[in-house]
Amino acid sequence: MSRPNSRDRALRERAAAVIPGGMYGHQGVGLLPDDYPQFFARAEGAHLWDVDGNRYLDFMCAYGPNLFGYAHPEIDAAYVRQLGLGDTLTGPTELIVRLAEEMTALVTHADWAIFCKNGTDATSMALSTARQHTRRKTIIRAKGAYHGAATWCVNRPAGTVPSDQAHQIFCDYNDVASLEAAAAQAGDDLAGIFAAPFKHDAFIDQADPDLAYARKAREICDRTGALLIVDEVRAGLRLSRDLSWSRIGVQPDLSTWGKCLANGHPISMMLGADKARKAASQIYVTGSFWFQAAPMAAALETLRLVRDTDYLERLQTLGDRLADGLRERASAAGFGFRVSGPVQMPLFLFDDDPDLRKGFCWSSEMLNRGVYVHPWHNMFMCAAMTEGDIDAALDAAEASFDVLKRQAPSLEPVAKMSFLMPASQG
Repeated sequence: MSRPNSRDRALRERAAAVIPGGMYGHQGVGLLPDDYPQFFARAEGAHLWDVDGNRYLDFMCAYGPNLFGYAHPEIDAAYVRQLGLGDTLTGPTELIVRLAEEMTALVTHADWAIFCKNGTDATSMALSTARQHTRRKTIIRAKGAYHGAATWCVNRPAGTVPSDQAHQIFCDYNDVASLEAAAAQAGDDLAGIFAAPFKHDAFIDQADPDLAYARKAREICDRTGALLIVDEVRAGLRLSRDLSWSRIGVQPDLSTWGKCLANGHPISMMLGADKARKAASQIYVTGSFWFQAAPMAAALETLRLVRDTDYLERLQTLGDRLADGLRERASAAGFGFRVSGPVQMPLFLFDDDPDLRKGFCWSSEMLNRGVYVHPWHNMFMCAAMTEGDIDAALDAAEASFDVLKRQAPSLEPVAKMSFLMPASQG
């Protein structure tokens, strides 16, 4: 089974001439199976079409921003209406005040908001706010956690110098002893602790936050005067109508948000408690497009749907249906297949698959059957998905497991994933 891909291949050749590396950041497909498309043409609801016209049920949801469905009519209409009135202006519109009011009313720990464009903007502001509030330098963050692409947190060394990530101590997520040791090492210089809403590192099983770990982070910050920062950029509004850690009863001082805040329209933000208000007002942060009104109109409509619909419950129900069905079909085919993390943001990994050769084969077979999954990154459910979509995905999965069962004995190592292998096995 094969799909047309001539336009995608032609665009890759053109891109290679004018874009360094052909593509950059997480949008590149260099670490995906070779048959995955790089370029897309359009999207609607839970589906997207590549430039060759192939249609996919999309479990990546644009790496998270698609919460209510691509091209959502009400959200996009709000965006377009505001474009007709004004978008990037000399100053903000009243929508910035309304959006701040609605977000602080929605999120328990929040008393104020600052808006920006990308998750990296928001986490970088949180870093600066914590350092200004405490007049200290050191932060603690978990090994393997992703907080953006600025030099202070980027997970690749190219173009950085050691001082870019100075004054940082790393601990193991959900390991109380490791967190306590990091705090002891920071001593009286601790400015803040960054925490992901759950462990969502790439390539390994996800894990819910351990309550003891979350409480210890809160206790350390209370004891030292440091600020606790929960980075909600990836998970915000998909796990809760409040902050994700509200589900376990632990509130931060700062939180960072993005991705699905406006269902794909460009906006992100930092929320904070009153204690950090003065520091947030003192740091200098700005951007040419941070004050755009149209994305704020889209965000306000998104928040209306968050409040007034059962989207969250649907995501849970559909996610359970998908996870249970995949486990059942994988087991019937004789595979150890792990679905980890919240069902609204699942990660799929095979047992005994250190270089992901099984995952690559299975994912390619899913793609050939019109289902876009990712072999090593967490995925996302959106409210535009239906039970029929999930059942179609499960049918595709069953057929893909059957193909994998036949091909598994002869699969070659995935050379591009060799970095995952221990040196002795590489």
